[in-house]
Amino acid sequence: MHILITGGAGFIGSYLAEALLDKGHYVTVIDNLSTGSLDNLKNIKNNDRFEFVYGNILEHHSLEYLVTKSKMVYHLAAAVGVEMVVKNPVYTIHTNVKGTERILEAANITKTKVMVASTSEVYGRSTKQMFSEEDDLLIGPPGHSRWSYASSKLLDEFYCTSYYRETGLPVNVVRLFNTVGPRQTGKYGMVLPRFVKNALEEKPLFVYGTGKQSRCFCHVNDVVKALVSFLEVDTFGEVYNIGSQENCTIENLAKKVIKLTKSNSPIEYVPYDKAYAPGFEDMLNRVPKIEKIEKLLNWKPKYTLDQIIRDVAGYYKIKN
Repeated sequence: MHILITGGAGFIGSYLAEALLDKGHYVTVIDNLSTGSLDNLKNIKNNDRFEFVYGNILEHHSLEYLVTKSKMVYHLAAAVGVEMVVKNPVYTIHTNVKGTERILEAANITKTKVMVASTSEVYGRSTKQMFSEEDDLLIGPPGHSRWSYASSKLLDEFYCTSYYRETGLPVNVVRLFNTVGPRQTGKYGMVLPRFVKNALEEKPLFVYGTGKQSRCFCHVNDVVKALVSFLEVDTFGEVYNIGSQENCTIENLAKKVIKLTKSNSPIEYVPYDKAYAPGFEDMLNRVPKIEKIEKLLNWKPKYTLDQIIRDVAGYYKIKN
């Protein structure tokens, strides 16, 4: 099967490309390398069934051809990372919405199967303890650029479900909850690689806000296993959570990283206003309900948070 991955030189996309090639598929990756890297693809660049296309999906002249010649499209290309979103809200909205629009328009010509990556950010400011795909969503006001990413990805979801209802386009959406692992960079605000890298270098671990906000971290290998399984899915127009249910506060994450890396790094607390922007808002809790995808794919994450931290630390030790 021929498969297209947009944003395939990124962290998740590169793992997905490797997994699909291992299954015997032909894989084309398109990426403008704004946040992705060719280094992520070094293990597969010489594979006869792999093709890399440099380009921006917003304007690349061959995008329609790349989509229509494929049997499946994994649309992962997006503006990502809290720091990127806060500093570049216009870019975020334009990239995410227009990019998805182009993919869906092209896929609709041949009814190519599409899987669009969304985010747990769409749950917004909800104070629920666990989040279901059927929950109401509570997005913050437009005066805070923090919510531009969530809003753009939510509009992507509406695009997908609307295409399915109106045209029968075989499309599904997955909401990813903090996918982590080797190769991920902390450059754009991702907390786990930032903590691990600083701990290994005996530098301070900067915890933004009070540190009482909690998150669940899912290993990229677990996430990719779920994504690959969507090749066999014949139910469309749905939204699925993908994530771990092992909850951890950011403060305790910092302590855990220090302990597992045997580091002497101190923990320093940085107010949100200083870390990002005045009036920055964050969600206190974010734990996914995963019964829906478990029923669909018989999928559950296997990696514990301790295993993930050790895996990321091992990667940085080798890299350095």
